[in-house]
Amino acid sequence: DREVALLTVARHGLALAYVTEELRSDREVVLAAVRQDGRALRAAAPELRGDREVAMAAVSQDGAALQHVCSKLRSDRELVLQAVAQDGWALRHASEELRRDREVMMAAVKQQQFASERADREATAVAVGDTWSP
Repeated sequence: DREVALLTVARHGLALAYVTEELRSDREVVLAAVRQDGRALRAAAPELRGDREVAMAAVSQDGAALQHVCSKLRSDRELVLQAVAQDGWALRHASEELRRDREVMMAAVKQQQFASERADREATAVAVGDTWSP
């Protein structure tokens, strides 16, 4: 039942994977799950992976949840900044354009120095204001 599912995912977000398809499409249930564990987004119905509020809640809890966000939202600058501020490695799941964005790149590097190793060469050159030589 819905109330049991809400209580369960609020304590164990990944339990979302074990509820009915109908409940994985229930916005309130999914929000409760991703607020507890952002990785629960992978079990959410596709339409909720494209819901900005749900996506923001997931990446705020675990930046790596960006990989489960719909491709359109991976181009959302505010959402991606939130993800990389939480987990610099999330940069690899951002749109190509945002991976080349100086502010986004610097937020990722600031959060996790080794995230710069995962950025493409051009983004690194832009971020450090230097020319890249392989």
